[in-house]
Formats: sequence, structure tokens, C-alpha cells
Amino acid sequence: MDAVTYPDEKVIEFIENNLIPLRIPFDSQPLANQFNLKWTPTLIIIDSEGKEHERIVGFLPPEEIIPFLLLGIAKSYFDHGEFNKALELIEKIITQFPASSVVPETIFLKGVCGYKSSHNPKHLKEAYEQLQAKYPSSEWAKKAFPYSLL
Repeated sequence: MDAVTYPDEKVIEFIENNLIPLRIPFDSQPLANQFNLKWTPTLIIIDSEGKEHERIVGFLPPEEIIPFLLLGIAKSYFDHGEFNKALELIEKIITQFPASSVVPETIFLKGVCGYKSSHNPKHLKEAYEQLQAKYPSSEWAKKAFPYSLL
């Protein structure tokens, strides 16, 4: 990723404006053990308390890393009960990165955030319907299947 992804200007700008990057060699002790690093690259989104919210192992091209990082930040907001902040980032992923591989999971999370913030199950059903229409064979459409019964 050092040769392709990290030098990309959009990636540099996004990381500088949104994250505090920390590079840990996977064979570096004790941090490698603390974060369960077994292979490189491993990207982990953690919050200020060190709680993990997202992880991926392996290469990400420049066009995939920003939506992945946005999803990780959105999950952090979700985990902290800040559903409106999570929904803002979710909308950004869906509108600005519609071809990203994280979009199906993002649509699923959108439905869950919508439900958690309003207690209205329509958000869950809408997520299922979007997933079924656009990503019917995705794992997220399968996970959302129970929402079709609402």
C-alpha cells in the first residue's frame, strides 16, 4: 500500500483531516499482540479509548480505502450511540463512493442506524429492499432478510 494507496493525494488529505494514523509492524511487541496483528497490511479503526470498530487485512486500492475508513468511523459513532453522526458518514459513502465494495454493508448499517434513532422498523425494511434490488447475492442482503418480514 506504500507504493500505490498511501501516496494518493486524496488518501493523504483524508487521513490528515480525519484520523490519527499509527503504523505498527506486525512483528512488533507488545502492540502487535495488543491489536492481534498477524499479517500486513492490517488496517484497524479504533476510538480514543482503544476500542476496535473495524478491521481489514490485505491491500486496498486508493478508491476503496476512503470508503472503508469512513465506514469504520461511522461504526465508531454507531457503537457510541451517535446515530445521526453515523448516518451522515453513511450517506457520504453511498453518494460519493457508490461503486465501493463497502456499500452493501453501509446500506445495512443505514437501516440499523435509522431504526435505532427512530425505533421505526421502516428503515430496516428499506435497507433490505435496497440490498435486494442492488446487491441480492451479498452477505448483507442475506443478513437483512428478516427485515423483509416487517
